[in-house]
Amino acid sequence: MSGHSKWATTKHKKAALDAKRGKLFAKLIKNIEVAARTGGGDPEANPTLFDAVQKARKSSVPMDNIQRAIKRGSGAEAGGADYQTIMYEGYGPSGVAVLIECLTDNRNRAAGEVRTAMTRNGGNMADPGSVAYLFTRKGVVIVPKNGLAEDDVLDAVLDAGAEEVNDLGESFEVVSEAGDMVAVRTALQQAGIDYDSAEANFLPSTSVQLDAEGARKVFKLIEALEDCDDVQNVYANMDVADDVLAEVMG
Repeated sequence: MSGHSKWATTKHKKAALDAKRGKLFAKLIKNIEVAARTGGGDPEANPTLFDAVQKARKSSVPMDNIQRAIKRGSGAEAGGADYQTIMYEGYGPSGVAVLIECLTDNRNRAAGEVRTAMTRNGGNMADPGSVAYLFTRKGVVIVPKNGLAEDDVLDAVLDAGAEEVNDLGESFEVVSEAGDMVAVRTALQQAGIDYDSAEANFLPSTSVQLDAEGARKVFKLIEALEDCDDVQNVYANMDVADDVLAEVMG
């Protein structure tokens, strides 16, 4: 699990600097629009929207784009799409289980894109339910280190329902029940600790250990899936040791 988290955070930093930035922006904007449609356009009264805006701002999405997405989602401005969440399941190279979360206004397009990305990169689609049971919905808050010790973070979040704090290298990952995530994020804010993102993710209960060759293949599959416009998140039950990750990322 930590292998995926570390790779994802490292890759996210790179994404802010390269050509995929536009794609990342589009996904963050879509999150904001859906959050505003579901819970209203006031971030203070809508924690999901608050967190979607926070993540977009941390990724340098312009404030104008954020405001327009909120207006579209809440109905204050025309042009909002009717996005639906669809989950696809499958297996990647080395038998890694893959959960693919789509946000789309066209089911057929989403299914086609996902299937193509899977088959071209050594993956296979699986029946609904055949992979999902390996994952649990959890709240995940990413906290940049900025000189913080693990104990500083633990002290701030323990009473708010945090289950564990994982060291991801340049940041900490705070894991909680999905329902406790807002309380955990609020506890960090009250302690004056900055955070990069707070969202509900699917974390695996068991992991497949990968060598460098296996990791490269799985990363390639995940990147192909994330390149699909309708795919918001990809979760995989892989674990990659630090030295292997360094070799692959190098």
